Amino acid sequence: QVQLVESGGGLVQAGGSLRLSCAASGRTFRLHPMGWFRQAPGKARDFVAAITGSGDNTDYADSVKGRFTISRDNAKNTMYLQMNSLKPEDTAVYYCAADSSWQLLRRSSFDSQEYRGQGTQVTVSS
Repeated sequence: QVQLVESGGGLVQAGGSLRLSCAASGRTFRLHPMGWFRQAPGKARDFVAAITGSGDNTDYADSVKGRFTISRDNAKNTMYLQMNSLKPEDTAVYYCAADSSWQLLRRSSFDSQEYRGQGTQVTVSS
C-alpha cells in the first residue's frame, strides 16, 4: 500500500521556522516529482512548491518564494519543506503529493495528483 505521511506541523510565532517532512512508503518515488499544497480555513487548496525526482529543479508559489525551500532525500524516500519567516497567512493544513508528471503536479489540483497525503496542521500566531 502506497502512503505519503506528513509530519512536522505545529504552532509557531510569526517570524519563526518549521520543517515539514513527507515520508513515502510502499514504493520508491525517486522518479516522481513531488510537491506541497496547502489549504487555509475557508480557502481552496493551493500549490505551494514542487521538486523534480532528481531534485535538480524546483518551483514555488509567489507567496512563499524566498521563504520556503523544498528538498528531498531519495535514499530516505522523504521530501521536506523548510519554512522560514513564517507569517500568520501561512496558517493552513499542508499536504504532500506525488505525480509522474512535472507539469500536472504544478498545474493541476491536489485532488488530481496520483498520490496524496493526509495533511499536517501549521498554525502561525501573530
